[in-house]
Amino acid sequence: MSKPTPPKSSAKTTTTRPTGPVTIEMVAQLAGVSASTISRILNGTAVVSEVKQEAVKDAIAKLGYVPNPVARGLAGGRTYSIGVITQTIDSPFYGTSLRGIEEELNPAGYNPLFVSAHWDAATEARCIDVLRSRRVDGIIVLTGRLSDQALKACAKHLPVVVTGRTLKGPGLFSLDFDNFAGGQMATEHLIELGHRRIALITGDPEHPDSNERMRGYRAALDKAGIPFDPALVVEGDYNEGSGLRAVEHLMAGGQSFTAIFAANDQMASGAVLGLHRKGVRVPQDVSIVGFDDLPTSPYAVPPLSTIHQSSYEQGRLSAQAMLQLLAGTRPTATVPLPRLIARESAARLSGKSNTHPVL
Repeated sequence: MSKPTPPKSSAKTTTTRPTGPVTIEMVAQLAGVSASTISRILNGTAVVSEVKQEAVKDAIAKLGYVPNPVARGLAGGRTYSIGVITQTIDSPFYGTSLRGIEEELNPAGYNPLFVSAHWDAATEARCIDVLRSRRVDGIIVLTGRLSDQALKACAKHLPVVVTGRTLKGPGLFSLDFDNFAGGQMATEHLIELGHRRIALITGDPEHPDSNERMRGYRAALDKAGIPFDPALVVEGDYNEGSGLRAVEHLMAGGQSFTAIFAANDQMASGAVLGLHRKGVRVPQDVSIVGFDDLPTSPYAVPPLSTIHQSSYEQGRLSAQAMLQLLAGTRPTATVPLPRLIARESAARLSGKSNTHPVL
């Protein structure tokens, strides 16, 4: 009597993932192709059969291989990463710019590397060194304090896009917003509403955009024949707290004013709080206009009148310009002109005297 034949095993052969780093050579061995073929397939330059491409994809999936972007850059000349220097990564203005950059770069196969410089030129220079050591393909600088000469020097090594200034040079492209026109537009809106005693909360005087907005404020006053009063100008730092302190300073000094132009929405928000704490109503007693049109500004109480400049669009355009530089073409991006967004924080001056102190 013959022995029964044991049943065949139904278990499939599986590939155990390595416990250490997975190399391109390991993928090549499993797929049955050369390491150089793997590199060409990953870079999109290989001319191989669909069978080999599928074998490589299967091997990558089984081993959990993650391509090293730096190694790919050394082989193909690019890392498909773009360095982005912002100033404060948690800023509501710059945060929206970063989203615009990311959403423009990702579909093109590029990844942004974000670093913060905190409005310090020395820190910005270190950020550039760090990003260059990571072999980024280009650098986007959102405003900042690096000198024009430093940016031009950086552009000799890799493409640079900078916002917040007007600058030209090989491998360099700049995007600037018309802050002068925006400041003039905000002040003229308050003048058209009948206000004559208009306080100004400026940004950091070392910021070119702050100085341009103040220049626009003064131009609007001159055009309307309203004398400039330096006592109505208080320096802020673009944060909410400085807007609140500016109002406290104005009121403690007994300055009479019926309107405030704050050089950004964050300071305008702080100013509204400062007035509220003194029992001053916006806009019934004092009108306020901000600058930037942050996503939260339509939902402020009251909704904030402001000058619109899209930080998201600024980010998207800077990324678009970078992609054009990398493609060897001259960027064509243009920042939209400022627009007044009239909401409920600014109203026509009532019949009361416009020189009555706000106390």
